[in-house]
Amino acid sequence: MRVLIADDQKSVGTSLAEMVGLCHHQVVEVVATGMEAIQAYARHRPDVVLMDYRMPKLNGITACRYILAKDPNARVILISGWSAPVEPELSGAIAILSKPVALPMLDAALTAAVEPRKKKEPAPVIVDATPLRAVDSAEPEGHSLSDGGGSTESSPTNPLSQEIH
Repeated sequence: MRVLIADDQKSVGTSLAEMVGLCHHQVVEVVATGMEAIQAYARHRPDVVLMDYRMPKLNGITACRYILAKDPNARVILISGWSAPVEPELSGAIAILSKPVALPMLDAALTAAVEPRKKKEPAPVIVDATPLRAVDSAEPEGHSLSDGGGSTESSPTNPLSQEIH
């Protein structure tokens, strides 16, 4: 699957691109604004757009609506660091993921994004991506990968334990 990523924080965009690769999908481009996302969508026609909900100048909701106006079959997943995004049901997005995004949740959302749509489209779903505590049995207790300390390291034996902040 071909994925376009839009996030105004370069480190988040880069992390999302790495995670999409771990999900065995291709990143066509990483952009930093809603306007760049609209332009990149027209160039690449990706299978899915993974877009930050809040970006300066042109936010993810407005860019999502514009992309859908030009291509009603577009599949957009919004990502939000806010617990309750404003107007998610009006965005047209097929899913909204919460930051930090856990790899298994991202993989599930990407897979669901390309499944055929039903005749009556359900309201967008907010996916709870709260990371589970993952402890590598080789590490001493107290050194979990998602202990809230902002670690973005992944276990070499379990790439699905990776998350972004």
